[in-house]
Amino acid sequence: MNVFEGKVALVTGGSSGIGRATGILFAQRGAKVVIASDKNINGGEETVSLIQQAGGDGIFVKADVSRTVEVEALVNKAIDTYGRLDYAVNNAGIPGMKNDEEELDHVIGINLKGVWLCMHYEISWMVDHGGGAIVNVASVGGLKGGEPGMELYCASKHGVIGLTRVTATTYAKRGIRVNAVCPGTIDTPMIENPPEGAGPDFSWAEFAKTAIPMGRMGAPEEIAEAVIWLCSDSASYITGIALPVDGGIMAS
Repeated sequence: MNVFEGKVALVTGGSSGIGRATGILFAQRGAKVVIASDKNINGGEETVSLIQQAGGDGIFVKADVSRTVEVEALVNKAIDTYGRLDYAVNNAGIPGMKNDEEELDHVIGINLKGVWLCMHYEISWMVDHGGGAIVNVASVGGLKGGEPGMELYCASKHGVIGLTRVTATTYAKRGIRVNAVCPGTIDTPMIENPPEGAGPDFSWAEFAKTAIPMGRMGAPEEIAEAVIWLCSDSASYITGIALPVDGGIMAS
């Protein structure tokens, strides 16, 4: 199923979890992949190694998505290496479990400003080179309220969905589709720690059994499949959506 043969995909936050699963799936479907991460350099390089072991072609670029100069360099590196950019998955994000001004700046800088910066440079190239598809990774926390302590995270993810919708309509006639996926509770390193105020015996797996209609957490690969589909020509008439991939949370 080399539906992305000859294409190039950029995935931020690709050192683990959803980003890693997405990068690997892109490669399995034929794309060349640029993996970006800031803090977890070893994880990003491991993702590229997994891509290469599977017969794919990928590179790792260290980049802080909240810094203009690093995002510009990231996009330029992708284009300089592979000569094009067809797909971008803006996945880098942090949970933000404190509720103070310093954490506000950090969470908004990565989760919201980071998406805005990435789209700015991705679209700057795509708009002059035949278009492309962008998927921003938001959250069900961007569609509904969250638990106490998640104010900053939910605010940032609501912002991602707003950015996605406006950008989608702005570039709809210029060959660029922009969508968002909204994962529910996914088994990734982001949920290694219990929520603030939870007891010592808290388990995300047990939480999922009662809080999620399907009775389980999602796997990163399940989100990756949705991302890949939104990038593909199978979704050619879809732009501006915020797609829940959540085991039924938004339906309950």
